Amino acid sequence: MTAGAAEARLELNGQSATEGLARACAGFAVPGGVFLLSGGLGAGKSTFARAFVRALMGADEEVPSPTFTLVQQYGPLDRDGAELEVWHADLYRLGDPDEVLELGLDEAFGTAICLVEWPDRLGSFAPKDAIELIFDFAADKAAGPEARRVTARVPDTWRAAFSSACEEAGMGLTWT
Repeated sequence: MTAGAAEARLELNGQSATEGLARACAGFAVPGGVFLLSGGLGAGKSTFARAFVRALMGADEEVPSPTFTLVQQYGPLDRDGAELEVWHADLYRLGDPDEVLELGLDEAFGTAICLVEWPDRLGSFAPKDAIELIFDFAADKAAGPEARRVTARVPDTWRAAFSSACEEAGMGLTWT
C-alpha cells in the first residue's frame, strides 16, 4: 500500500451499486486524479469505468473497451469553467511498462482524469497518489453472482472526498 494511504472495504450488491460507486468517484475527480482498477476478469473494472465516463460525459456517451486500442480519450468537457479530459486505459495487452510513455499516459496522469485497468502493467510509472480500487467477487456466495467486494486504497489527500462521496451515495464504507 502507498505510504500515507488508508484502506477501506465496500460491499457492492450488483452492477447498479458498482455504477453508483463510479458516479460517486466521478463527482469529486479532477485533472490529475488517477484511479487504478484491479481485479480478475468480470470483476467490475470495465463496468466501473463505463459508468464513470458516462457520469462526466453524459449517459448517451459510447464507451467502448480500450482492450485493443489500449487508451480511449474523452473530452474536453467543461466542468465549472475548467476543461477536462478523461483517459480510460486497459493495459492488459501492454508488453512492457516503458510503453506507458508511448501511450502518453505519463503526461495524462498530470493533466487528465485517468482510469487504468490492469495497473500492475504500469510498473514504476504508477502514480503514488492514485486511488486504487481492487474489485473481487463477494466471498459470501449467498450474496449472489453479481455481488462484489471492493478494497479501496485511498491516499490521505483523497480520503475526505472519497468518504464523503461514498456516504452521499449511501454506500457502506468500512475503513480498516
